[in-house]
Amino acid sequence: MEINIILADDHHVIREGLRLLLESEKDLLVLAEADSGRAALSAVKKFRPDLVVMDVSMPELNGMDATRRILSEAPGTKVLALSMYSDKRFVEGMFQAGVSGYILKNCIARELISAIRLVAKGQVYISPEIAGTIVDGYLLRSVSENDTSRRINRKMLTDREREILQLISEGQNTKEIAEKLHVSTKTVDAHRRNIMEKIGANSIAELTKFAIREGITTL
Repeated sequence: MEINIILADDHHVIREGLRLLLESEKDLLVLAEADSGRAALSAVKKFRPDLVVMDVSMPELNGMDATRRILSEAPGTKVLALSMYSDKRFVEGMFQAGVSGYILKNCIARELISAIRLVAKGQVYISPEIAGTIVDGYLLRSVSENDTSRRINRKMLTDREREILQLISEGQNTKEIAEKLHVSTKTVDAHRRNIMEKIGANSIAELTKFAIREGITTL
């Protein structure tokens, strides 16, 4: 059975290398590439792939929020996270968003291909390097009081607010954000005020600090 794939990573050289690797396999077909979370979402809507290989850290719309939207738009599509990050906030965030696997970028080629095939079949794949971390408690143990607070903060923001927060943190101004999201500047300003009120921020610097802490952006 052929597995139709979309590659989502903001580095062209990585996407190019992945495409060459995957298309050397007879059962793997790359339908499209995406250099941002928003582009990945658009590609999924257009091509309806079996699987998306999703980088965690991307501009405009991060891997967590992109995954959440993709699975809402196309429930039959599987998402495999491919990342250089092995720490808790990213692993936990991606699984909470709905990925079926998480693999590190330092993996060997055969591991990635195997992970894609397993996830496409409905199974779960986790890189051996982070499996021990998960067993030790990253995903399975009761979260600490601090982590609970972070999860509450994350849920306080709507998808649109998280999207705008990421764009603000990446240095885009109100006009640029409005044009990108096809909304008015007044709408962007209203969202920014709501975000600041919800998280108790008083400046752009505090918004950015919160976004980094929550894994919304890595800058």
